[in-house]
Amino acid sequence: MQFEISYNKKKVLQALRYHFISAKEIRIMIVLVNVFAIIAAILFYMKKIRPEPFLLGTFIWLLMMVSVWYILPRVIYRKSPTFKDKFRIHFRETEIYLSNERGAVTWQWKDFGKYFESPHFFHLYFNTKSFFIIPKEGMTQEELHDIRGLLKKNIV
Repeated sequence: MQFEISYNKKKVLQALRYHFISAKEIRIMIVLVNVFAIIAAILFYMKKIRPEPFLLGTFIWLLMMVSVWYILPRVIYRKSPTFKDKFRIHFRETEIYLSNERGAVTWQWKDFGKYFESPHFFHLYFNTKSFFIIPKEGMTQEELHDIRGLLKKNIV
């Protein structure tokens, strides 16, 4: 199977949000900050603490959400020239071949450690921090089904 792919900025930003939210460290941090904020709110309501810890918890929570939801995706998008290019991608039984006018790369299926699917992309991970997203745009339901089968079969 082969496809022409390009990236839509809004959809890429959403995919990057999925990437950050799916990271174990981010989820743990969100839970801890939320627990701190809830406990601080309860203690403040019961007049056991002054308002500063409650306000600090609220500020940390807001800062973290703004960072994960807005700042990080935009910084990654701006720094990566990949999202502004157009590619031709070939899904083969043993590899994925990606090319454009500047060059080409071949990835063996074993190069990927995991994958997941978001509404508009397939996220293929080399490791926890390095990944490649493949847009679903322009693919038929049958092609999506075939790609899902290749991913399930080849990425353990």
